[in-house]
Order: sequence, then structure tokens, then C-alpha cells
Amino acid sequence: MTKRVYISGIGMISSIGKNVDECLESLIENRTGLDHIKYFNSIHQGVIPVCDVKYSNEELFDLTDCDKKGNYTRTSLLGMIAAKEAIADAQLTAEEIRNSSLISATTVGGMDKTEDFFNEFLVDNYKPKLRNIVGHDCADSTEAIADFIGNKGMITTVSTACSSSINSIMLGTRLIQHGFAERVIVGGTDSLTRFTVNGFNSLMILDKQACKPFDKNRNGLNIGEGAAFLVLESEDIIKRSGKKHYGYVSGFANACDAFHQTASSPDGQGAFLAMQQALISAQLEPNQIDYINVHGTGTSNNDLTEGIAMKRIFGETLPPFSSTKPFTGHTLGATGAIEAVISLLSMHHGIIIPNLNFSEPIEETQLIPVTQIQKNQNLKHVLSNSFGFGGNNSSIIFSKA
Repeated sequence: MTKRVYISGIGMISSIGKNVDECLESLIENRTGLDHIKYFNSIHQGVIPVCDVKYSNEELFDLTDCDKKGNYTRTSLLGMIAAKEAIADAQLTAEEIRNSSLISATTVGGMDKTEDFFNEFLVDNYKPKLRNIVGHDCADSTEAIADFIGNKGMITTVSTACSSSINSIMLGTRLIQHGFAERVIVGGTDSLTRFTVNGFNSLMILDKQACKPFDKNRNGLNIGEGAAFLVLESEDIIKRSGKKHYGYVSGFANACDAFHQTASSPDGQGAFLAMQQALISAQLEPNQIDYINVHGTGTSNNDLTEGIAMKRIFGETLPPFSSTKPFTGHTLGATGAIEAVISLLSMHHGIIIPNLNFSEPIEETQLIPVTQIQKNQNLKHVLSNSFGFGGNNSSIIFSKA
């Protein structure tokens, strides 16, 4: 890599808090966001737990100070809240926001609005609201976020399953590195819907209890919702302004093993390549990584293959690692950005967030994650993984300046 790309602002809303400070406090105090389904009707209410944001759509509108006549999707509202916090944290002016690029990631899009009118749509002569139809598209939430924050620059949407928002960070970084932008707002947002809960349940990978990443007795994942955004700025801007930052993007990679529609390859080849190429991109040796925020879904397939890939990369020098999904749930397209923010907070505050609910290692790997919060850690380089369906695997490295 040539000139550095810095992170000058972060924003986040999830099941453990409506902003970065609340989320950090929950992480430090071991408070998870796992709860019963509350904000939409489901046959799985009281049976399958989820990590939902603890606000109704009406309350989310209040958090945005938005006109409720706007009829925004829940995905849009979550993204608007997180993006607003990120640009405030970066202390961007209205002109800087207007001229920035915006890259937002999502997988669900406006499915919540689609579900609201779908049954009525089947009735003869039903006239659906145009906004409900338009809101279905993934790009609609990106447009809504851009309008809300006052952005008029280049915008685009990334949808590559669970690696979506790491890929948005990667794309934003590349735009700056190659001189196409000086500042890019990047991140992702996804809301819970019946479609996602039913879909993951049909794959038989949802745990009816709290998920147990990297545990021998893991039963699946807990699905969640949320949003996170980061403000990326060029090295020239940071030097010129002297503004604070959380570190810089030192390396990244995306690798697709295309082994299966939903499962990763048994030897973890895609995960291995993503981490290997990220290290090469950062010009770092494996033993220089101080912490790994693993993808760690709690599913039988993911944790085994990610563990195999980590052992291939790091051997006997495997750094401390943990999955933070027992706190936030698996937030699909928002996962990469949420865990990027957590990784930056870990590096900034010198802490390693524990892997909750772990008791016994997987037989094939014998890997043991961090199970108690670690404080006063000197974290110079942090690796974060996000692996998506179809084998779209991404890894990113954040480093301390």
C-alpha cells in the first residue's frame, strides 16, 4: 500500500446500544442483545431468539428527527442513525459531507415494507404505495442515507451477503488510494425481517439458545440487526487538518472459493486466501497481528473451517481471537462494519472483547478464544474477518498510526 487511508469517524447502532458509547459499554460489561422477537409478527416468537435493536420504527424515527411521512424502511432508519453519528464523530462540515462519496452495504434492503403489503398485494384491485415497492431494492436505503445526511457525491451499494460491509470499506479505501476520492463514508445496514428469520431457520442454522462460537457443542447462529458506518479520509487530509483518528486501513483482501451456495470449503480455502492476501497487502507477517475479530457465527461449518484456515495461516503463533456475535448477533450485511467498529474500539482502548458462551474447544482444531475481557492490551494490528454465502470471503487489517 502507498498512502494511508485513515478512519476519522465511527457510528453504530445495534442490539446492545443506539450509539458507539452504549455499544462499547455493553461489550465491556458482557451485556448481550439477545431477546425474543418483538418488532414484527412471526410464528417463531418465543421460540427463536434474535438480537434486535431495542426501538420500534416510531422510536427510530424520533432518533433521526426525520419526518414520519417519509415512510422509510427499518434498514434505512438504522443506517441513517449510524451514518449521522459517524460524520459527527469525524466533525465533517456540511460541504465536506456533500462532496464525500458514500458506499453502503445491505442484504435485506426494504424487505420489511415488502412483507407489510405482500398479502394485500395478492388481493384484486389492491393499489400498493409506490414507496413500499421502491423501498424493497437494496439501493433504496443508500439513497435514503445520502438524502438524510446531505450527501451529493458518488454513491453506490454493495450486496455480497455477509461480507457486504467489509467490501464497502475495501472499495472506499481503494477509491482514496487511487485518487478517485479524498473522503468516503462507508458501512452497512440490515434489519430483521420474517424473510431472514424464516430463511435461516430453513437452513437449520439458527440456535434456539445463545450462540456458542468456536465451541464443540455449538448449534448455530443468532440472527441480528443493526448498522455501522466509518468515515475514511486520505492521509493528505489527516496531515493537513491534524484531526483525530482511530487508525488506518493497512491491508485487505477478498477471495471467493465458490465451493457451495451457503457452506464454506472443508479446508477453509477461501478464508485462508482472504487472510493470507490481507497480510500480504499490509506487508505484515502473521506474528505481527495482535488480535483477530473472527467471523465466528456459531455454525458447525463456519467455525471449523475458519479455525482450520487460521491454523494454516498462523500455526503456533495464533494471536488472541474472539467472536463478538454473541453480543450483537449476526447482522448480515452490517456485520463487517459493526465488527470493524468493534475492532477499532479494541485497538483504540486497548481491550479484547470476550467470546461469550465458550466452554469446550472444537475437537479438530482445539482452538480456545478469549473468554474474559482483556484490558491494557497494546494492539497495533487487528484483523477482522467476514465470510459470506457463496464463498465471498473478506479480511481487513486495521493498524495503529
